[in-house]
Amino acid sequence: MENPDRIYRRRSSWRLALAAYALVAGTALLASCGGDDGNSSDIGLKMQVLSSTSPDWVSGGDALVRVAGTLPAGSTVHVTLNGTDVSNVFTPVDGQPTGLVTGMVDGKNTLAAEVTRSGETAPFATQSLDVTNYPRSGPLFSGPRETPFLCETQNFTMPDGSKLGAPIDTDCSVTTRVDYVYRTTLTTGPQFLPLTDLTTLPADVATTTTNENKTVPYVVRIETGTANRAIYQTAVLHDPTHETAPTFANRPAGWNGRLVYSFGGGCTGGWYRQGNSTGGVLEDNILKQGYAMASSSLNVFGNNCQDLTAAESMSVVKERFIETYGAPLYTIGWGCSGGSYQQHQISDNYPGLLDGILPGCSFPEVAFATVYSITDQRLLGHYFRDIVPGQFTDDQQREVAGIQTLATMYTGTVYDGAMRIAPNVFCPAVLPVGQRYDPVNNRAGARCDVYDHVANVLGRDPATGFALRPIDNVGVQYGLAALNAGQISIDQFLALNQAIGGYDVDANFQAARTVGDAPAMRQAYQTGRLTNGGGGLKDIPIIDYRGYADDDPNGNIHLRYHSFSMRERLIKANGDADNQVMLHEDGRYGLYSSSSPLLMRALSEMDKWIAAIHADSAAGTAHAKVVRNKPATLQEGCMSRDPTNPVFIAEAMKIDSGQCATLYPAPPSPRASAGGPVAADVIKCQLKPVTTADYTVTFTPAQQTLLAQIYPDGVCDWSKPGVEQQGLRGTWLTF
Repeated sequence: MENPDRIYRRRSSWRLALAAYALVAGTALLASCGGDDGNSSDIGLKMQVLSSTSPDWVSGGDALVRVAGTLPAGSTVHVTLNGTDVSNVFTPVDGQPTGLVTGMVDGKNTLAAEVTRSGETAPFATQSLDVTNYPRSGPLFSGPRETPFLCETQNFTMPDGSKLGAPIDTDCSVTTRVDYVYRTTLTTGPQFLPLTDLTTLPADVATTTTNENKTVPYVVRIETGTANRAIYQTAVLHDPTHETAPTFANRPAGWNGRLVYSFGGGCTGGWYRQGNSTGGVLEDNILKQGYAMASSSLNVFGNNCQDLTAAESMSVVKERFIETYGAPLYTIGWGCSGGSYQQHQISDNYPGLLDGILPGCSFPEVAFATVYSITDQRLLGHYFRDIVPGQFTDDQQREVAGIQTLATMYTGTVYDGAMRIAPNVFCPAVLPVGQRYDPVNNRAGARCDVYDHVANVLGRDPATGFALRPIDNVGVQYGLAALNAGQISIDQFLALNQAIGGYDVDANFQAARTVGDAPAMRQAYQTGRLTNGGGGLKDIPIIDYRGYADDDPNGNIHLRYHSFSMRERLIKANGDADNQVMLHEDGRYGLYSSSSPLLMRALSEMDKWIAAIHADSAAGTAHAKVVRNKPATLQEGCMSRDPTNPVFIAEAMKIDSGQCATLYPAPPSPRASAGGPVAADVIKCQLKPVTTADYTVTFTPAQQTLLAQIYPDGVCDWSKPGVEQQGLRGTWLTF
């Protein structure tokens, strides 16, 4: 056997000239796998993957790795990947050996570290870590890929107005590129202009002072590439004329160390496509403070109306960001509508990707809170307008639907938008007609709807191959609240519920109520497709911002009620919603705009909130730590509606009381007006026998008979959990 001394002498090791140091209190260390010789714990030796939330989810064949511990002065650290020496890529970062390790194979890889004290040949401490790597193009945890999938790199517009170019492979990949733009001092034309000369700054370049009080040229480095079949972009302040290229060990001077991840809205048409836009990374009011920004085309719900692939795409894009710039102090979610879906669900189901969220014009998720609201309104609108025209007044229709403005029920995003459950209405333009589902001519074609888009989770009907559908309205008494309030008659109530019907498998109107598939309901609850609130959401700060739209005279899908649905779910799951703060104002700044002082104040308060959480090393649960570190300057409330000088009204937000409720009413949805819970978390209600004692009105014998005929199996018992309603199976699930 060869002499161990000779083996160690000839190894190419990296000697660290480090003084003895201790780990920073509160640093979260990933669990290691094997390789512990019994001495590792003496110095707290750990190997950490910094670029991913877990060593189980690495992509692209590389990872930013740190060797952490209280290393003896003058010690030698030797690192291998699958037995090959990679020590030369490590360099001290904050006193810890850190390196971008490349060359990982798909599947399992083993990183190993040995620490040898000065003057010794045998390792003093060893540690290893198993890392699972996936292709950069994915998938990681979302399951089998959706097909067909249409590339759109050729339609993606770059900062200089050019197109990104054709993909280089079937995964819609492009060669990663870097562009620079600068904020001009000119008052006309675009805010940002391309920086073409990287050696000299133009005369009209602006400067900016970050929230860390650093004044730097307002020049932005934009990286564009592809990951998980999505087009991604990252943006950060960086002056190429005076700074070297950024690395994880050499961060740009203007970057404040925080990352804002932006999520785009939409839904209809969001399937089978790469997309040609991101959630946006050139927000002046964010970048100028020093924040970095990142987003991808599959984090825009108009391109990808599905939270699972959105979470996966964010994971890979954030990984790319960290490998380039280093790990951010924390990551904040930013976005409205479809962007709120993603923030809620990614935080709850894949914790660790986001440290705090700023959902705007929010919904808990698309497939239930939103879909139930708009599909119920479509059923009602069809009944009022097409079946019994003129038999319900405008006010009666509005009260039955539980909305503030009647136009909402008939506006395009609601009445037509409800057809996001239809397989052949909202196919994206890039999907060839010949590849689309047709009930007669092409039943094997691509079905363009919210359910088939997440069939990996919901499952498929073995007879048809279509996704199972968790949608149901059996036993629902539409207009129940309006009946009991005397706003509609008993005969109107009975006629409505006798004829309301439901949707068939292709979302056509049918006489019978819609019957949901129980396995899909079970999966929806267990996997967080219906946002539970008890996963990662309970342990991060949430600021729910809303530019009020309930009173939009043209109608609007973004109703304030949905903010309270999310609050109720947090309370049901965790006992309180103390980690959620609501800030609402009128629509003078639109639904969600960085031009709103209230929204920008929310970002500043979120920054302080997360910083305080990270600095808190006291005992207690993560939820308790979030709650106790809420800034005293962050008060819940709303802005007054004074047209010239609105003021902030600090008060706990209530759905039906207080000044804010008066200024910004939050009428319920059709399902809530039928007796359903504010949480909007019952997919299919349990039934109870029909009894007229449950009503405030008196039925005649004939009306009682008809009521029993309409509901032969009973009516919804909203006092009980829904059918198959249950908690999460876990987080970071794979499919």
